[in-house]
Amino acid sequence: MADTGLSEQEAAARLKADGPNEVAEAPYSFWRAVATRLWEPSAWILEAALVVELLLGKTVQAGFIVLMLLFAAVNGAIQAGRAHRVLASLSQQLTLSATVMRDGKWDVRPARELVRGDLIRLRLGAIVPADAQLAAGGPIQLDESSITGESEAVTRSQHDPVFAGTAVLTGDCLATVTATGAQSRSGKTQTLLATASAPGHLQRLLGQVIKDLALVDSVLVVILLVAALVRGQNLISLLPFLAMLFIATIPIAMPSSFAVANSVEANVLSHQHILVSDLVGIQEAAAMDVLVVDKTGTLTANKTAVQQFLNLSARPDAQVRQAAALACDPIAPSPLEQAVRDFAGPLPQTVTDFSAFDATRGYSQAITPLGVVRLGAFAKLSSLAQNTFEPPVAALKTGRSLAVMIDDTLCGVFILADTLRPDSQAAVQALRTRGVQVIMLSGDHKATAQQIAGAVGLDGAVARFTDLSDTADVTALAGIAEVRPEDKLTIVKRLQAAGHIVGMTGDGVNDAPALRQAEVGVAVANAVPLAKRAAKIVLLTPGLTPLTAILDSGHRVYQRMLTWTITKLSRTAELTILLTLGVLLFGRVPLALNAMVLVAILNDLVTLVLGTDRTTITHRPEVWGQRRLLRTASVLGAGWTVLGLALLIGLHLAGVSAGGMSTLLFNYLIDSAMLTILITRTARPFWRSAPSLAVGVAISVNVILTIGLSLLGLGVTSVSWQALGAVLALTVVAAVLLDGLYLRINQRHRS
Repeated sequence: MADTGLSEQEAAARLKADGPNEVAEAPYSFWRAVATRLWEPSAWILEAALVVELLLGKTVQAGFIVLMLLFAAVNGAIQAGRAHRVLASLSQQLTLSATVMRDGKWDVRPARELVRGDLIRLRLGAIVPADAQLAAGGPIQLDESSITGESEAVTRSQHDPVFAGTAVLTGDCLATVTATGAQSRSGKTQTLLATASAPGHLQRLLGQVIKDLALVDSVLVVILLVAALVRGQNLISLLPFLAMLFIATIPIAMPSSFAVANSVEANVLSHQHILVSDLVGIQEAAAMDVLVVDKTGTLTANKTAVQQFLNLSARPDAQVRQAAALACDPIAPSPLEQAVRDFAGPLPQTVTDFSAFDATRGYSQAITPLGVVRLGAFAKLSSLAQNTFEPPVAALKTGRSLAVMIDDTLCGVFILADTLRPDSQAAVQALRTRGVQVIMLSGDHKATAQQIAGAVGLDGAVARFTDLSDTADVTALAGIAEVRPEDKLTIVKRLQAAGHIVGMTGDGVNDAPALRQAEVGVAVANAVPLAKRAAKIVLLTPGLTPLTAILDSGHRVYQRMLTWTITKLSRTAELTILLTLGVLLFGRVPLALNAMVLVAILNDLVTLVLGTDRTTITHRPEVWGQRRLLRTASVLGAGWTVLGLALLIGLHLAGVSAGGMSTLLFNYLIDSAMLTILITRTARPFWRSAPSLAVGVAISVNVILTIGLSLLGLGVTSVSWQALGAVLALTVVAAVLLDGLYLRINQRHRS
């Protein structure tokens, strides 16, 4: 191998022998997913009720509980399968790449093609693609938290081992691959997998509400048990009903429904060259009200050019320019280095030794026929120079700079500037019309940052980061200048502490903490692998324009999830209170267990397709606190409960049998749940906003199936079509009235 790496022939043979540098994921198994959902706490409650029914000899009711168990398990498995298919396709697009030498030439290839013995290059911002041993260069600093759990950076030198999945924080070196795929220590090379991680704001909010509902259920259970004891009823016969009471409250379909809602939009975004590595980032985008934008590569084009060159020595200009170009990375130059190389022209000189730029050192270095050449920050190199000169202060304030030193003499300064992207102004304006405050971050001087901010249409002042107090209102600024990489995390945390939902764009190693901290961390197209791993969303095209597509997806997900949430809460309150009052008023459960199971199944059928529903995208960040959520669900739930109670009392006074009352209540619960979905899915009167075809079909099938079962007496007591028509008409009239209240609540909130 020597310094030329493996030959293509050797690499192909080893790849065939060892297999790809990846760990094959266990394939999705529908039946395993079903079995998993039959062995979890929510299923245990139903299974206990099943045992009780069998002991009581109620085989029909036991059969319906089995139906409920199987439906919940199959529904969850189907939703999980849909999400798995989308995420699997996304993860294939988010695989790692590596710089590897083959046949004496450097090339960038997918990490899965690496084999033992390959010579690879590890540099600032890279993810180590396989287990390896450092061969030359270094030392380097690594983030090994992915395999050790420790966040403290570690230093590795020549001959030290490094492991797949760790991140290079500083330094540049060559390494020889020692283990790949399943043989590597971490067993993983794909560090950018699309996975659903911590729950978003809405899930956490709903989780708290569900806990409150469970507490209410506990109180209702105590009341029912006390009432049963007073009346001398058989407590054992009441247990299946109590189990269903809890099942009605527990959102069995919530995790899979939310995952599907997010994954559907993740698939949509992937076709727009936007990859999602954390599904929660999509829904959080709906509530994002502040976007912190890194200037370079986002507002400006990913093309840096030399605007001015200052020769501080007696050497010819061409010689100084070429010396600087020799100190640029020959394999993967940074945008600044590429600008210097383009400015210098052809390079007739050769380099005998090269050390890439290291942030801790402050410069890159090359051994050349001209001498030892260093290229780096002006402040750093001027402090090392032996010659005297007048600092070009005015020039340094006009843009970014790179200084070049030959031996101990500072020879020149390059003033570089980025070209403003032609779409930046329109993209910023589009974000601002969506209610998103855009704040530009720049390491440039204040004057330069102010000029760029004005050019892209950001109103307001630009302040130096060091001039900001801890209590300063950052959102009043157009931008923040002279920002060090570590300051970005501070800015994001400060905005979050003030109650904002923060988006962040970044591309560098030091952007990773801020990208991970932000609710919507976005790695731009030219981001290093570490930044992409930290971000929730990865752009494949430059600029800010794709962010509006992310906002649209976020609003669609948010609206569908809110429809599910409000419907779940209102119908849970309606069902549990009606059944409890029925027991207290009539001494019996007004809804047969069979009908109760059917209600749960038919309601959850709609969740299979809710992720495809049409939505209305609002052009302002979503704000949905617990108080508003409960108020909205309570209004709908209370309205349906009052009407349902009136229906039960009327049926009782009319002498309707217990079976007939149960069937009509069954129809009322289904009709009201379907109408609640239609009400909450739009900000307009529900009859003026058509759902998607899939949702419309699911709702229609539910209503028709409910009526058909009731007419034929399948699983429930048969009733007349006149009675069913009266219940349906009553429910529709009530829905029109409740829709007016719902719209008034929404309008009051938005005003």
